[in-house]
Amino acid sequence: MLGAIRDWAESYTRTGKYSPVGVWFHWIMAGLALYQLYSGWRMSRLPVGGDKLAAYAQHSEIGFLILAMAILRGLWRLLVMDPTNDAQSPAWQRSAAEWTQLAFYGLFALLPLSGWCMWSAIQPAEPLSLAGIIPLPAMPFYDLSPAWQREVLDLARRLHLAGVVGLALLIPLHVGAALNHHFFARDDVVRGILPEIPDYETPEPEQVQQDPAPRAR
Repeated sequence: MLGAIRDWAESYTRTGKYSPVGVWFHWIMAGLALYQLYSGWRMSRLPVGGDKLAAYAQHSEIGFLILAMAILRGLWRLLVMDPTNDAQSPAWQRSAAEWTQLAFYGLFALLPLSGWCMWSAIQPAEPLSLAGIIPLPAMPFYDLSPAWQREVLDLARRLHLAGVVGLALLIPLHVGAALNHHFFARDDVVRGILPEIPDYETPEPEQVQQDPAPRAR
């Protein structure tokens, strides 16, 4: 089973493209990350109350979904290596791409976990869920003294803010590098991560066969 999946995925990576699974992991996570930046900004402008708590719960659920997808994507990469493309050389360019990817993975872990700590440090902490489906209990901070709960909340808030700033800086850097690859270097890096669009050719109209003209007798 795994061998068949790997063979199918490598039929894409051998041509310099990511497999469809890798492509959709990339674009779904990119869309969710951008939405999280927007929803976090919007949430910060809401007055304290039920709407703010509901927005925070939704924000957290999507954050957990990103964390789960990052784990699944990491497991997928262990099964199927990334394709070899023009970003592999020179060596500094390959290193920059690898460090950028590691930074994204680190932020996709730091942000939801620090947000979970923030939520759990405010008592009474309500349970959260992964994508609104899988229930997740609050972290066990209820046994801590109120002073320590404030310390946890303050540390988690600072870490979360640092992660938000890091993500807000890393996304335009990543997009800028992609635009440089596509429009200036004109290599195959961006084409390898784009979803495939089926090329449906317009069938030629069938020629109607006419009966030959009757022969004169």
